[in-house]
Amino acid sequence: MTVIDVHTHMFTHKWLQLLQEKSGIYNVQTRPDGQREVFRGNTPVVIPQKGHFDWELRIQHMDQAKIDVSVVSLTCPNVYWGGEEVSVLAAREANDNVADAQSRWPDRIRWFASLPWEYPQRAVEELERACANGAVGVMVLANVAGKSLTDPMFAPVWQAIDDRKLPVLVHPTDPPGVDFMDMTKFDLSWSVGFMFDTTLAITRMIFEGFFDQYPNLKIIASHGGGTLPYLVGRFEKGDEVELPSRRQMKRKPTDYLRHIYYDSITYDPRPLKYLIEIVGAEHVMFGTDWPHWVHDTKGAFANTAALPEAQMKAIRSGNALKVFGF
Repeated sequence: MTVIDVHTHMFTHKWLQLLQEKSGIYNVQTRPDGQREVFRGNTPVVIPQKGHFDWELRIQHMDQAKIDVSVVSLTCPNVYWGGEEVSVLAAREANDNVADAQSRWPDRIRWFASLPWEYPQRAVEELERACANGAVGVMVLANVAGKSLTDPMFAPVWQAIDDRKLPVLVHPTDPPGVDFMDMTKFDLSWSVGFMFDTTLAITRMIFEGFFDQYPNLKIIASHGGGTLPYLVGRFEKGDEVELPSRRQMKRKPTDYLRHIYYDSITYDPRPLKYLIEIVGAEHVMFGTDWPHWVHDTKGAFANTAALPEAQMKAIRSGNALKVFGF
């Protein structure tokens, strides 16, 4: 059976060097276990692993796990730092790296483009360049340096993506305010903050009528959609009591939850089954989060194997083939 992993990440050494030297807000600290971790101030963000930089190791992992195709993306903190020229340079560095990998392994590697979203014209230019070089979609963090994805400044970028009918992986990062919410301890910025970040970003899209404005978008909500499926009842009740003059969406919240897509990264089979119950198996795709310290390749296979065969096949590859068209 074909397996397509739509949620897996990469870095480059040059990107990491740029982050350390030019970001102004990110730093690298050594954990008690000896691993080097990227922090925003005192907030932990990501632990670079060997697999983030080593394409040969990635292919070896894919072979061992029996993953046929990986759709690779740069992860947080992406390129939203350092000013315009640095942001553009970081995006080009990341995109050229995966484009080169696709040329080396054309049957195994696909990729999401990273864009300098804070500079919309430059972002549109990089989108065009990336697509010409083989990008099959776009990856965006759930907040762009603290700004909502529905901020009007990003409209030109979203319009360009919508015109191309591209899939967009919405991936969380540490949300604004983690320091004030005391999420810096115990990696709560990851276990709780990340889920909050994705949930808030997609909820804004739903209630602001974003999917009516950009009907061709194929949004993929990371990590099983955060807490979106669990909040379905509150969304419906909130819409029921909303003032008609303030209502912006044209359909019901549940309709939008079943309009977008999700990956299968839930770490437990029970939330995956609940996600499927709410949105349908046809809107879920296989993901591992490799090579992060918290990746769950074994769990992704085990949790999907526990599903009915038709659902398992759809999630492992069928849905991705339809969404990405390859």
